[in-house]
Amino acid sequence: MGPHDCSRCAGCPVHPLAQEADAGVNRDNVDFVVALAGNPNTGKSTVFNALTGLRQHTGNWPGKTVTRAEGSYEYEGSRYKLVDLPGTYSLMAATTDEEVARNFILFGRPDVTLIVVDASRLERNLNLVLQVLGITDRAVLCLNLIDEARRHGLEIDVARLAEELGIPVVATSARFGRGIDELVRVVHEVATGRVVCRPRQIETRSPVLAGALGKLQPRLEAAFPALPNARWVALRLLDGDRRVSDAIGSGELENLYQEGQADTAERPPDGDGKPTTPGREVVELASALRWDVGPNFHQSVVEAIYTEAVRIADPCVRRTGVRRRFDWDRALDWLFTSRWTGVPIMILMLAVVLWITVAGANYPSQALSDLLVKTIHPELKQGAAAIGLPWWLRGVLVDGMYLATAWVVAVMLPPMAIFFPLFTLLEDFGYLPRVAFNLDSTFRRAGAHGKQALTMCMGFGCNAAGVVATRVIDSPRERLIAILTNNFSLCNGRWPTQILIATIFIGALVPPYLAGLVSVMAVVGVALLGVMFAFVVSWALSRTLLRGEASTFSLELPPYRPPRILQTLYTSLVDRTIFVLWRAVLFALPAGAAIWLVANVQVGGESLAAHFVRLTDPAAVFIGLNGVILLAYVVAIPANEIVIPTVLMLTIATAGTVAGGAGTGVMFETTESSTAAILQAGGWTLLTGVNLMLFSLLHNPCSTTIYTIYKETGSTRWAAVATLLPLGIGVVVCLAVAQIWYLFV
Repeated sequence: MGPHDCSRCAGCPVHPLAQEADAGVNRDNVDFVVALAGNPNTGKSTVFNALTGLRQHTGNWPGKTVTRAEGSYEYEGSRYKLVDLPGTYSLMAATTDEEVARNFILFGRPDVTLIVVDASRLERNLNLVLQVLGITDRAVLCLNLIDEARRHGLEIDVARLAEELGIPVVATSARFGRGIDELVRVVHEVATGRVVCRPRQIETRSPVLAGALGKLQPRLEAAFPALPNARWVALRLLDGDRRVSDAIGSGELENLYQEGQADTAERPPDGDGKPTTPGREVVELASALRWDVGPNFHQSVVEAIYTEAVRIADPCVRRTGVRRRFDWDRALDWLFTSRWTGVPIMILMLAVVLWITVAGANYPSQALSDLLVKTIHPELKQGAAAIGLPWWLRGVLVDGMYLATAWVVAVMLPPMAIFFPLFTLLEDFGYLPRVAFNLDSTFRRAGAHGKQALTMCMGFGCNAAGVVATRVIDSPRERLIAILTNNFSLCNGRWPTQILIATIFIGALVPPYLAGLVSVMAVVGVALLGVMFAFVVSWALSRTLLRGEASTFSLELPPYRPPRILQTLYTSLVDRTIFVLWRAVLFALPAGAAIWLVANVQVGGESLAAHFVRLTDPAAVFIGLNGVILLAYVVAIPANEIVIPTVLMLTIATAGTVAGGAGTGVMFETTESSTAAILQAGGWTLLTGVNLMLFSLLHNPCSTTIYTIYKETGSTRWAAVATLLPLGIGVVVCLAVAQIWYLFV
């Protein structure tokens, strides 16, 4: 059988185009593809943003749940696609992120691999650099955060480092845009072949390993002469890397680099009936040699990499004679991660953020309400009447859909526009990894993963985002625990309910000058109660449905950095606030129509809402709630943001009164005092308010989060568990509080 001409069938699995597609490469409408690699916390995302600006989009890697970011830029008439690989410390393919990054560089064949390192931590970052240079000979090193290195009294000999590595090195400070123009130029020179890289390869000091490589590497080079990384491939074969073994055995890797022109002719079958190929012979030799290198092979390779990193970094980095400044990082870590002060400061930080959010959102919320409800709403009603719309259509469109949306915007936009920037500033400053560090031991004792602390923090902004963020957890069992417990984080849609009810019922228990402080502390208490439930439920799941041992992970505490105010405002307002608000609006439109209909469609002289409230009120009162609250949460499944307006509308409708001249089933805006009067007229007590705060914390996720859980787990069963588990806990907790209340009050 002659050689197989793969150029005739681009859809063939071993054709280079098909292999690139599997690795996630699409070369349509671009001249060059650049892979962006690096450790976490090296400023890689900042470099990505500096190069691509707004020309970027996100998605998933093929067949993976790992987030993929792509961007584009142009230089000297050439179009570049920049692919941001997952931040990793290694390419040994021990985790999903490492596998994705390794496969893209190896099988995706980027024209240039741009490696971002932290200049102040060069020796540690060189571990990944040397592994990348083992795969590709077309690379550029971005020596980022050079300003921080100088601040710590470190000087990097860039020319010496480039000579040692055999690739171009560019010093940058991407957050300030320094060195970016030179970086673009150097990447272009490597991509176009004007600069040829000769990367240094790692030499092993182990005689046994050197002997095995001496036998395997020549056979590999003879069988596949076009392979540019034969030494690295030989090391991976000796390490038992299944993906690389399959690629060599099938001829996939050789075809990839020879564009389908390699001679992979089959030889007569051997004893097991399978045809013998050069690739299969190499794999069989590697399997035999693996017994010679012994079980410490992997450790030997890792030691060789670290030894080489130290050897390269030592002559390239020197400490200047500048007097060592006060170490702010160490001092702040002593406060933020101390056993005695870490958790109290974390709680205080949460309280301050909430207080600023509550205090700052009042006036803009009122202004938006005046505009959308008191000004625009009457004009819309008059306009609808003027063009002759039927009363029921006016009700559905204007009093239902528009007012629901207006209420959501007025209630959600101001607190989100304050909360998300504050949250992003803490993230930018480097504080959130310290939160994960403080909570890691507790999560591990609960049988969960330490990174669940990070996904829990994301849940405080949006539970759907928190569920997606669990992709950073590699263990499927621990990731599932994080998904099932993320709803115990108070999402942004539930903050308005907590704040309003705490102000009306909890703040009213103390003198006015203390009301704001007590209300904030009540909301903080509910948020901390949610964290406690996350621990307890994680512990229970890890010992029942999801048994297993907690895995270890590496958490690097990044240096503290001054927040980038303008970029933070853009990221938090556009990427987070507007995204969440738009999602809430999409759900509020049909929910508003449903609310108006249940309040106005009558059966037997009574509205559907009144029927539901009358039937469920006895059971709801038994658990310290009422029928109005239960109906509000049924209607508000699409979005938690509309719970309060739904409660007010249904209270007015079922009480037989009309607020401010509005019609039945019409959402309306009220002042805090009038809201309190409406709720009290509906039979609300302190118990009702307290249990509503608890039920707001402990109830089913919104429909967006439920759908996200289904997509992330691929399981209807786990989506159902995630929906019913917190709901069941909420009913039990409210029942317990109500019975204690009825017993003693």
